[in-house]
Amino acid sequence: MRAALEAARPRVVLIEGPPEADALIPLAADEDMRPPVALLAHAVDEPGRSAFWPFAEFSPEWVAIRWALANDVPARFIDLPATHSLAWGREATADGITGTDGADGTESSGEADGIDGADGTEESGKPDVRVDPLAVLAEAAGYDDPERWWEDVVEHRGAGAGDVFAPFAALEEAMGALREEFGSGGHERDLVREAYMRLQVRSAQREFESGVAVVCGAWHVPALREKTAVTADRALVKGLPKVKADMTWVPWTYRRLARTSGYGAGIDSPGWYGHLFGAPDRPVERWMTKVAGLLRDEDRLVSSAHVIEAVRLAETLAAMRGRPLAGLGETTDAVRAVMCEGSDVPLSLVHDRLVVGDVLGEVPQGAPAVPLQRDLDRTQRRLRLKPEALERELELDLRKETDAGRSRLLHRLRLLGVGWGEPAVSRGSTGTFRETWRLRWEPELSVRVAEAGVWGTTVLAAATAKVAADAVSAPGLADVTALAERCLLAELPEALPVVMRVLADRAALDADVGHLAQALPALVRALRYGDVRGTDTHALTEVAAGLAERVFVGLPPACAALDTDAAEEMRRHVDAVHGAVGLLGDAVAAGPSAGVPASPHGDLRPRWRSVLRVLSGRDSVPGVIRGRAVRLLLDEGELGQDEAARLMGLVLSPGTPPADAAAWIEGFVGGGAGGGMLLVHDERLLGLVDAWLTGVPAEAFTDVLPLLRRTFSAYEPGVRRTLGELVRRGPGKQGGVVGGGSGIPGFGADLDLERADAVLPVVRLLLGLDGDPAGAGNNDLVGVGQ
Repeated sequence: MRAALEAARPRVVLIEGPPEADALIPLAADEDMRPPVALLAHAVDEPGRSAFWPFAEFSPEWVAIRWALANDVPARFIDLPATHSLAWGREATADGITGTDGADGTESSGEADGIDGADGTEESGKPDVRVDPLAVLAEAAGYDDPERWWEDVVEHRGAGAGDVFAPFAALEEAMGALREEFGSGGHERDLVREAYMRLQVRSAQREFESGVAVVCGAWHVPALREKTAVTADRALVKGLPKVKADMTWVPWTYRRLARTSGYGAGIDSPGWYGHLFGAPDRPVERWMTKVAGLLRDEDRLVSSAHVIEAVRLAETLAAMRGRPLAGLGETTDAVRAVMCEGSDVPLSLVHDRLVVGDVLGEVPQGAPAVPLQRDLDRTQRRLRLKPEALERELELDLRKETDAGRSRLLHRLRLLGVGWGEPAVSRGSTGTFRETWRLRWEPELSVRVAEAGVWGTTVLAAATAKVAADAVSAPGLADVTALAERCLLAELPEALPVVMRVLADRAALDADVGHLAQALPALVRALRYGDVRGTDTHALTEVAAGLAERVFVGLPPACAALDTDAAEEMRRHVDAVHGAVGLLGDAVAAGPSAGVPASPHGDLRPRWRSVLRVLSGRDSVPGVIRGRAVRLLLDEGELGQDEAARLMGLVLSPGTPPADAAAWIEGFVGGGAGGGMLLVHDERLLGLVDAWLTGVPAEAFTDVLPLLRRTFSAYEPGVRRTLGELVRRGPGKQGGVVGGGSGIPGFGADLDLERADAVLPVVRLLLGLDGDPAGAGNNDLVGVGQ
């Protein structure tokens, strides 16, 4: 493309693309503009209705733009205006939305314009049957891969000296034959676009006479050459629907240029073509060096000898296959055989990082943007949080000002629907002052920012307005409580009162215990962030305490006469409420010491234990809930092991139906509540379960087996193995108890205090108590150990 323009020296360059972007063309020469980038058009009244025109460094259109700017030659876009293509999207997806086949930056690597920018829509009630011109030409030449055919015929052949126009003439002839055979090829709207482009070409010819160069997809060339009446072309474009549209430059990624991303006019290997375009010489050798560097970074043993041998193998394969030069297929086969030792696992990394690539473009600060985008850019620079195309994890310590600011920004963006970061499970500390995020910037997020601009001109103002609106329109109580939690995480002090008013109103009107129990945990979790984020949560505490009181009153009646699925769901609610009451009790107890007025509700934990006792003793309550209530009371120390064993013995007596007994066992030792270790360390309970299980009648065993399997399969493999050893090696069963102490060698029947004392110096060191006098703190530590 560059050589052809240098040879032709046109007076104007016309480029396939939306004319509204003409004013943005000079920004392409800015030193801060780094492709891949894209033109983004969006409807002013509906920012979510948008279209992209991506450009890579190797895009013919990008090369033409840069050449025109460097040579002071006017450059103009001549495709159908975005104001019309976006309006078309009201009826069906516009071409640009799923991959505009104008200025898509892929023609030079095997994609003629409009080839497969199929939008999957229907016109006139008939499905689009889209023709892939390059696939047709490749098949006629005996190739099964259009990109491979394009490499051999165009990329690797090049143009002879003084004959830079030969490839363009050959492609025009081929596309002319295809247009004669297939007409529009299923791209009916292309006829309107081509009519508009012909009008623009005629206008430029009147202004510049013969010095006009048109850069467009090869598929359109025969239509642009066609002699048609001006009145006919004007009739085609007359009366098209339109919307008001804005346009700007946005960063793009190689990954979004890939066809696998859903971009219809994309290619399979943008990173590979970017390498070919940028390599001054010896592209295969340079490619193998890149691959070797990547694999070395992943701790694979790859030497220079591997690189040399891989280059030789790629060139040999190209010669054997009759190809002019080694292409992506040959280099991939050589990398697999030489550097990956035949494994596709490291090869998939090469494909992801290099063949597709994770390059993220950049646009200059002078590019037009909505005010919200400007504020986001400033905040990103202030917090040193640069958007990147490659997914990465970010660990935040909220005690540090910068990290706290990053956390606020990411939470606020999530509330606005801009999913730049997603919370992840921390591999280190689980304290509330630690957060782990998984970050990855996608080009579509620029559209989300434009959409969110209707809520405010800054991230803080927009998030505040959005949360207030979401609270009013939230469908359920649990949605409001979740919103309150996210509001605290994002530190939106002006939005929190609105959310709290809506929450109090919804909680007062909602009588469904399930809804209340589902809402309470999120509300109580939010209380934990008051200390580390400095937020006043007194009002939140009062609402949560009132909600808990209503759960206490309504839970026992709500647990009666439930079927299996409803009982399991209610059991999960009981678990969640139990954890929430513990946190809430701590918050209420800490209120006066933190300068907060004492709650009139007092400590809620004793009342919750009374509710658990009621649940554990009612026969009308399903077994899974009764068993869980007994287990929670045992964990809280409100129930001794003797009493727990007695209750288990009653439930597992012959008079209880096997299905009910199995459900009780699931509630007591299942559900990931550490029940496996309880059975390991309390052989009386294990003996009761063992005796009951061996006494289940054969006709009932099949019915309870799935329930038991679900219960015990949740245990860690080591716990299951230990339980099996205890049962198998037990020296006898007396009164239903696996007797005689531990059945595993090395386990004593009682605590060995002398051996326990041996670890105390290390424990003191870990706890920072190593400066204590000898023996100081031993009593406390022994208690912890026991």
